[in-house]
Amino acid sequence: MAIGFGYFAELGIIQSLQISAIIFGARPSYLHSSSFLFEAWRLFIDGFYVLDSALAKTFIVRVQHDAKPSIFPTHRHWYESSLRSLSAVAGTDETSLDSGNTSRIIHTYDTVFHGFSAKLSPLEAKKLETVSGVVAVIPEQIRQLQTTRSPEFLGLKTSDSAGLLKESDFGSDFVIGVIDTGIWPERQSFNDRDLGPVPAKWKGECVAGKDFLASSCNRKLIGARYFTGGYEATNGKMNETMEYRSPRDSDGHGTHTASIAAGRYVFPASTLGYARGIAAGMAPKARLAAYKVCWNAGCYDSDILAAFDAAVADGVDVISLSVGGVVVPYYLDAIAIGAFGASDAGVFVSASGGNGGPGGLTVTNVAPWVTTVGAGTIDRDFPADIKLGNGKTIAGVSVYGGPGLAPDHLYPLIYAGNEGGDGYSSSLCLEGSLNPDSVKDKIVLCDRGINSRAAKGEVVKKAGGVGMILANGVFDGEGLVADCHILPATAVGASAGDEIRKYITEASKTQSPPSATIIFKGTRLNVRPAPVVASFSARGPNPESPEILKPDVIAPGLNILAAWPDRVGPSGLPSDQRRTEFNILSGTSMACPHVSGLAALLKAAHPQWSPAAIRSALMTTASSLDNQGKTMLDESTGNSSTVMDFGAGHVHPQKAIDPGLIYDITSYDYVDFLCNSNYSAKNVQLITRKNSDCSGAKKAGHVGNLNYPSLSVVFQQYGKRKMSTHFIRTVTNVGDRNSTYKVTVRPPRGGGEGGKVTVAVEPKKLVFRRVGQKLSFLVRVQALAVKLAAGSSSTKSGSIVWSDGKHIVTSPLVVTMQQPL
Repeated sequence: MAIGFGYFAELGIIQSLQISAIIFGARPSYLHSSSFLFEAWRLFIDGFYVLDSALAKTFIVRVQHDAKPSIFPTHRHWYESSLRSLSAVAGTDETSLDSGNTSRIIHTYDTVFHGFSAKLSPLEAKKLETVSGVVAVIPEQIRQLQTTRSPEFLGLKTSDSAGLLKESDFGSDFVIGVIDTGIWPERQSFNDRDLGPVPAKWKGECVAGKDFLASSCNRKLIGARYFTGGYEATNGKMNETMEYRSPRDSDGHGTHTASIAAGRYVFPASTLGYARGIAAGMAPKARLAAYKVCWNAGCYDSDILAAFDAAVADGVDVISLSVGGVVVPYYLDAIAIGAFGASDAGVFVSASGGNGGPGGLTVTNVAPWVTTVGAGTIDRDFPADIKLGNGKTIAGVSVYGGPGLAPDHLYPLIYAGNEGGDGYSSSLCLEGSLNPDSVKDKIVLCDRGINSRAAKGEVVKKAGGVGMILANGVFDGEGLVADCHILPATAVGASAGDEIRKYITEASKTQSPPSATIIFKGTRLNVRPAPVVASFSARGPNPESPEILKPDVIAPGLNILAAWPDRVGPSGLPSDQRRTEFNILSGTSMACPHVSGLAALLKAAHPQWSPAAIRSALMTTASSLDNQGKTMLDESTGNSSTVMDFGAGHVHPQKAIDPGLIYDITSYDYVDFLCNSNYSAKNVQLITRKNSDCSGAKKAGHVGNLNYPSLSVVFQQYGKRKMSTHFIRTVTNVGDRNSTYKVTVRPPRGGGEGGKVTVAVEPKKLVFRRVGQKLSFLVRVQALAVKLAAGSSSTKSGSIVWSDGKHIVTSPLVVTMQQPL
């Protein structure tokens, strides 16, 4: 439709232009001439498109792969042509969006996803959605990183004559793709001694770049790529004095996670003298491929999707992704889309659940085709206690490795929040907030938050302080993370922080001013209880699909020793000139590669298992108990943790190799799940690349009938006294040929008074005659209403356990009652 002058007159634009023209000296008689109006209109349109171009950002475009007109020799030619015609229609100056590139396309995708990414103005993105063959246009998200003794803690010992390491040949010939910040290939964790040739199936390459030769790869690190297109489309050309345009790691995170998954045995290993011993990854002989997508400004969706595409085409068996962001519907989530394509190709994908704990609804990477990993502790810690002037000793943790404080000398102690002009900034020890006159030669108590924990120590050191105590806030609770501080420092929980502040306040009014010292006690082993759910580990329920319990499992993620780059200090601070081959870090970022490595071992032991089968084996054999035989504790509160904290439980690799039964899932089962989640056929196609009218999905029942190893239902009360539902599950026998499994139901409990839940399973016995045989069972759940305030909920958890006397196959059962607003 043509837009005439009247349209602009209605908007008041002509009047505004007339006023502007008078201001700039135009004659009144000229203001009503057609030539003026046309010129004014043209100026407005030009200005509109300049504004629209200025708002350009990266979009990921999903196309129907078979819709390419035959006139174009390749899909890329088709995409280029579409963008050129789009610019002509939208009136965009193509060079204004180009930044000097010959092509506006950032990446093309053809393995896990069909389409491309490009920088588009909002108008172009809208227009592109109407182009024939385009399924969807998705705005890019920016993701962030979710930032030894763990193999032994998990029961993986090299001396075992049988078990997972032995049966999998330590993961040899299976490839783990790590999507992260790159890798430092020279580290001993990545040596290729005694490894056989690169697997024949491998199609990947070692891409050379700044300070990274093609020969940097070997028979251990068999592939390395980097993806800058999305990052530079948003931020402009990278500063190559600050980071490497290559797969080389300038951050440390990627090197650390890669060695957790598949690092070789290295002895001796330690960080600044802490955690001395043998360092090893989960799958020491598995091959590694590094896909660098994370840069100083973050990790960009268009690059992450390109890494998924390349990894699957290269031939990886497992993808490890310790990156996360905001939870959005799966059809807007590039990680969920890329992971589906990988899963569809038989590649196991594990992802970190996020570090947003201990609050609820914080878990990320929640798609059911992704194995979502939370973090727990291991039986090792690094005590660094505070001795106060009043004689009290308060427990803390640290991996500070420099000259210590004199244990027999007490130093003046102050609370930073009492010292600065701006109490809030100084309490957090933010840059420039501390007064050197107040801080010099003192130990400073800083509150946790805003800037990094190590950066607070740097602020104290710059101001002349001799030490730091880092206190958790109320939200952090009692969870402690040991850091490689650059001055004598230790971390304490929220209650200890309150106690120290109280001591400072009271002692300041007496003749004995507040004082303290920090006593570093090195490494302590055989800690009990362990594991404990880490305070930072993100928690359920699942924000996008509450019927799918997330996280799936937890794995070691607190104070984990692993490889570290040569040019990055262990604190990660630019000023830190210390160098170490290994570093101790915490996060679900560290937990995720534990599961990635275990998946490679399981895949090596059972090459025919699907990604869902591997996850099922890890989930149904996981444990909710600690090394004292009690329910795992929640580090943030000291109370018992729940399924919303740990999912199916803490991974137990030696049991996972022989789970007895598995819950398998096909790609078409996921299609039914999306249909029953009320996703449109178009959005289902966008995620899965499969056409579905969703009519068949309704036969599968409801969204909770996805054949998942955990069972979760949400009842909306709406004044009803009694509610009920059912689940259908199918298990595959992977244990003994002739076996009979009997069911034990542990009805859901907890979540306050009332609301009795009854559970019935039919049949109560499953009789298998052969390996690979599938049998189904029905679970009926009935719940009585519970008294709740509007908008609140109550959760109860139990389990369904199948056993043949040899195998124990456990599925969590979660019932949530919600009172609508």
